[in-house]
Amino acid sequence: MTKIVILTGAGISAESGIETFRAEDGLWAKHRVEDVVTPEGYQRDPKRVLDFYNERRAQAASVEPNAAHFALARLEAEHDGEVVVITQNVDDLHERGGTQALYHMHGALSGALCAVCHHRWPAPMQMAIEDPCPSCETPATRPDIVWFGEMPYEMDTLFDHLTQADIFVAIGTSGNVYPAAGFVAEARKAGAHTIEFNLEKSAVGNQFAEHRIGPASQTVTDWVNSILAT
Repeated sequence: MTKIVILTGAGISAESGIETFRAEDGLWAKHRVEDVVTPEGYQRDPKRVLDFYNERRAQAASVEPNAAHFALARLEAEHDGEVVVITQNVDDLHERGGTQALYHMHGALSGALCAVCHHRWPAPMQMAIEDPCPSCETPATRPDIVWFGEMPYEMDTLFDHLTQADIFVAIGTSGNVYPAAGFVAEARKAGAHTIEFNLEKSAVGNQFAEHRIGPASQTVTDWVNSILAT
């Protein structure tokens, strides 16, 4: 049975209305990286960081999964082999679209993390610096998000999946952020057929065997239909 491993990035959520970081008018045009997505930024000004993620949490709650999210969930449900989705996104659109086998390698807006004892709990819609940790009671709440300089979650498990993949697919990723940008090389080394779905070739686009250019809601849906028809 064919094992399909899928990496998704900001492009799949952009069609639902989620702001991306790297677009010309994206989040990096409004915020400095070092201020809102680094441990050092949190130490300097935790309120600014929490406010930034409160805004992102509210925005994510205001949009809906698109056709690409639903197509991947249908692929997982109907494909006679294994389907694993790894996402760089921190929104919950994959879950709301129906995907079950999902890894949030960069964490999720739905999670809170204690910066002192590392206890985890469901995030409220609005985090505040005075919020106590449910475990140690220290007011050190932060989003359960992987910031620059931190290690993405479950990397050993993710690389195990990549080495077992028959097909590796990347959807809406820039190819600029490692280690995810290196996933295609790992999958190719393991013998997987590699496909990139994007509006244009990514920074690592030349490493893919196949490219499907266009909106993910259309190209991913067409691909899933073709896979399930065979």
